[in-house]
Amino acid sequence: MFFVRTASERDLEKVRALLAETWHATYDTFYGAEKVNELTAKWHSIEALRARLQRKHSEFVVADNGRELAGMGYAAMSESLEKTAVLHQLYVLPKHQRHGVGRDMFAELETCFPDAERMRVEVEPQNLHALAFYRAHGFVEVAKTSSCGDEQSGIPALILEKRLS
Repeated sequence: MFFVRTASERDLEKVRALLAETWHATYDTFYGAEKVNELTAKWHSIEALRARLQRKHSEFVVADNGRELAGMGYAAMSESLEKTAVLHQLYVLPKHQRHGVGRDMFAELETCFPDAERMRVEVEPQNLHALAFYRAHGFVEVAKTSSCGDEQSGIPALILEKRLS
């Protein structure tokens, strides 16, 4: 059984490895291993993860069973959108998907922002499993972007949003 807890500095190397594995499993078919390696090196470096861990008005969680991490999630209050929390990352190792790990991390993250009225997430349009997950959790499409994650990524995404109570 996995428990959701706040991530710490000691988790960062395991989170980096988890992200590399899940990104290759998910995105290699869309972008190729070379592009995934490039993005993973940039977005999932220890330094990038440490910056997320230290960011104010954010929550960084892991799913831990005492032996391994099965997933990670990261959300933060938007700096540009009023009363909006942005779910930047929610990833589960392929061998642990469809066992409730993502659901449990998401349930924790959506309660961490009492001032937020909505949560937003960007999803690759070809990632049908992720789209199904978010739609099942109340998200609806509100926009599209041609550069998910940062202005130079060139990765298209659907922008989904959910009202929070």
